[in-house]
Amino acid sequence: MDKLRNIGIIAHIDAGKTTLTERILYYTGKTYKMGEVHHGTTVMDYLEEEQKRGITITSAATKCLWKDVEINLIDTPGHIDFTAEVERSLRVLDGAVAVFDGSEGVQAQTETVWRQGRKYHLPCLCFVNKMDKTGADFEMTVESIRDKLLANPVVLQMPIGSENSFKGIVDLLTMKAVFFKAERLGATFEETEIPAELRHAAERRRAQMIELAAEYDEQLMDSFVHDGPIDIEMISGAIRKATLACELNPVFVGSALKYIGVQRLLDGVAAYLPSPLDKPVIVGHRPSDERKKITVRCDRNASLVALVFKITSDVHGDLNFLRIYQGTLKASSRVLDSTGNKRENITRIFEMHAGERRILDSASAGDIVAVVGLKEALTGDTICDTKHPVCLPSITFPETVISMSIEPSTSAEKAKLVDALADLKREDPTFKYRYDSDTGQTIIRGMGELHLEILEHKLVRERGVKVRVGKPRVAYKEAITKSAQGTGKFVRQTGGHGQYGHVVVTVEPLVTDDGHRSNDIEFESKVGADKVPRQYTSSVERGVRDACSSGVLAGYPIVGVLVRLVGGSYHPVDSSDLAFEQAAMIAMEEAMKAGCPILLEPIMRVEAVVPEANLGAVQAGLLGKRGIITNCRVHGNMRVIDAKVPLAEMFGYSSEIRSATSGRGTFTMEPFSYDKMPERISKQIIF
Repeated sequence: MDKLRNIGIIAHIDAGKTTLTERILYYTGKTYKMGEVHHGTTVMDYLEEEQKRGITITSAATKCLWKDVEINLIDTPGHIDFTAEVERSLRVLDGAVAVFDGSEGVQAQTETVWRQGRKYHLPCLCFVNKMDKTGADFEMTVESIRDKLLANPVVLQMPIGSENSFKGIVDLLTMKAVFFKAERLGATFEETEIPAELRHAAERRRAQMIELAAEYDEQLMDSFVHDGPIDIEMISGAIRKATLACELNPVFVGSALKYIGVQRLLDGVAAYLPSPLDKPVIVGHRPSDERKKITVRCDRNASLVALVFKITSDVHGDLNFLRIYQGTLKASSRVLDSTGNKRENITRIFEMHAGERRILDSASAGDIVAVVGLKEALTGDTICDTKHPVCLPSITFPETVISMSIEPSTSAEKAKLVDALADLKREDPTFKYRYDSDTGQTIIRGMGELHLEILEHKLVRERGVKVRVGKPRVAYKEAITKSAQGTGKFVRQTGGHGQYGHVVVTVEPLVTDDGHRSNDIEFESKVGADKVPRQYTSSVERGVRDACSSGVLAGYPIVGVLVRLVGGSYHPVDSSDLAFEQAAMIAMEEAMKAGCPILLEPIMRVEAVVPEANLGAVQAGLLGKRGIITNCRVHGNMRVIDAKVPLAEMFGYSSEIRSATSGRGTFTMEPFSYDKMPERISKQIIF
């Protein structure tokens, strides 16, 4: 198991993740022909929609062998709309390779995926790609990794040339120049002495590398300080130790498109990224009691523990992707979904290679596999031995920020639409939908315009459902601004047993430790059983949360509220769960109206890259969209504008920026926060 690596490729869109993955598959012998993104022939982007658009939409898994190391590799999307694919992949991986465009450095989405990796304490290598591209600047990229990501990069290689003159790398460990043979697609390379003009720079870089690594290894520090002998194994051991502790990030360099540097990166994956045995133990808990902690170790002989991290629909039933953390999973076995407390069957196990699969008899701790047979498991559920139940920490996903109405074109399509939406919801945890009884439409919600567009295409092309769609709309939220109290009584007499529920609640704005508005809804009971019996408390909480889901201003969900049950009464005969649930909803409506509610709108973090000549026009355009410009910096012969802009103002901006910059400007955006909407604009939405 110490020869196994579970890694992901992460980066901003267009940094070259999929091209790098294609080269890895070729050099490891997994494929005999390299696919190209611009030709739509890649192995990992196997969906028709991915090949047509030239982007990664869904994370694809494969397994390959480099020398004596087995690598489970997941290629993740770079577009912010598909950030859930990155989130759930990183949750089950042991390490990552972050890819950087050598001419752009750290970009907006790079920061997002880096934060996601940090959240799961993933050791990460850096690969500075596209060194053959116009404007490539290795020093600038390394500095941006240090400054923007607050990382600690340790440079193990430096480029020989850049842009059109980029032709190889200097390996600072062996102090050799490495030139890759383009006519053999980089499969062979030649090691030579370092060119004389680079010798001084290489020696300076090597000294910096040793000095950084020595901080994490006493033996190396002693040799470094006293000018003692230092060998390659000593340096590598120190770098590995610091990388596994997430203290250092080894930096590699190359050009995947030009076949330069990929094999040395694979050597780095084997040398510096962790095996499943190097990762700390995971702490789960008993399904019935979160306080009872259970330790999960990477032991193939222990009881089974695995996590469902992805589901895709298949002609033979759902294909569930599992990371096995403990024990061994066998085909045709009975397991427990401890999250949903249901017993399930595993009929078949597959080793995945993008869209292809190979049947396995069993899989063990450390493996990433796909299985068929699970009927009701959802993303984030724990699969375990029926006799040893345990729950692992689940996967959390970001909130959706955009919605769109959708309706079947004929009544005959209605049932097909319901089934298709349920399938999409199982596959994609960030996709949500609800039926609006007032309009007869279904409202679907996602992470962005592209996300909704892809979902619409899946419905039409893959599921064959004919639908009419409305224009994308912003997913607003509501919040209260002051504390208030509400009383709710639900009394019905229908002959025989009636209904009686009476509650008094207080609400107050909920803020986080740093003083910002929280997105949570918290409920606590401060009332004695003589007023509201304990068996009805859960019904009151259910009514509170139902009331918060629809708001009081314009029907948007309320967030950031602390609700306390402070009073009420009951009837020994007529009281029921239903009565207290309804009473709680009535009380919440009164309290929230008295709490001076406001509308919140999603604010996006926007990064626009524009020519110097168009800087003023683009800045004025963003300011006209109620944007706040936070930074403006020079990048080569282009300007980079950082801004925060309401999502409602950003629809159709891609056409706008192209028009303002004669097609040369580009932009990316990602959710930043929810802020109060100006009153004059909120009035248009409320009324």
